[in-house]
Amino acid sequence: MDTRHMRYFVALAETLHFGQAAARMHMSQPPFSRQISSIEKTLGARLFERNSRNVRLTLAGKHFLEDCHRILTDFDNACRNAQLVANGVKGELRLGFMMHAAHSVIPALVRHYSMAKPDIHLILEESLPTDIDSMLIEGKLDAAVTFGSAYAPHLRTHRLARDRLCLIAPSDHRIAAAAHVGPADLDGERLIAAPASVVPVLRSAIGMYCAAGGVVPHFVFEPRLQHTIIRLVQEGLGVALIPQSLCTNLAPGVTAKALIDAPGFDVVLCALSSSKNPVVADLFELASSWDDTAGSQAFSSRILD
Repeated sequence: MDTRHMRYFVALAETLHFGQAAARMHMSQPPFSRQISSIEKTLGARLFERNSRNVRLTLAGKHFLEDCHRILTDFDNACRNAQLVANGVKGELRLGFMMHAAHSVIPALVRHYSMAKPDIHLILEESLPTDIDSMLIEGKLDAAVTFGSAYAPHLRTHRLARDRLCLIAPSDHRIAAAAHVGPADLDGERLIAAPASVVPVLRSAIGMYCAAGGVVPHFVFEPRLQHTIIRLVQEGLGVALIPQSLCTNLAPGVTAKALIDAPGFDVVLCALSSSKNPVVADLFELASSWDDTAGSQAFSSRILD
């Protein structure tokens, strides 16, 4: 027995008339009557009491009708949901992001996407930049916001913003009072930075900036998280070069200074080029249109000015 047989039964149970039920199912009455008899034979139970004048449900028929209504409703919903998921109207999106993005593009991007796609279950996964690529390849993420990479042919990318390096130092540090800060000012300073194994793009930018002033960087601590770096600077243990997007709400006692010719780096939305999740395309479409909105422009000014 399948859902087709259930619909035959429901048609007769709701009309209690063989002719009307057969017409509802676009059948002539004789084959329809045979289908009802076949259903009862398969179940081994009489579902209808019938005579030449009327048809009525048996007790077994009444219970079977309740179950059929529930099953057919679930089945119809399942079919509808499959169509919605296939069309990207409903489904699930696992979005990864690096911590820097949580202070910049992620809040606005999530708000815009949630408003545009309220039926998509959005799962947010904060991760380290070096972990994001492997999570995409392994299927643990559908899309991610991370640093742009010079070579990533397996990824589809869209630039969301341009960030740049900024210096942070204890407020009583001599460099905090400087009118301008350039690479040469970092000579001999105790630097705190995440290791290249965690943020290669960021670490490379720091190295190139120091090299531009002929400075060999002296790294004293290399924690993995930028929040930890900020706290170590707060304790007077050194200075750090961090993304400007992290410099808006620093810990007390920490001062941010703009750098002369500060190196920049892209913050991008990325996903596997081979992604089969239909909601990913909608996310990129929204990100593209979002570039022209006032909210995106306001964010860009905070990063770039």
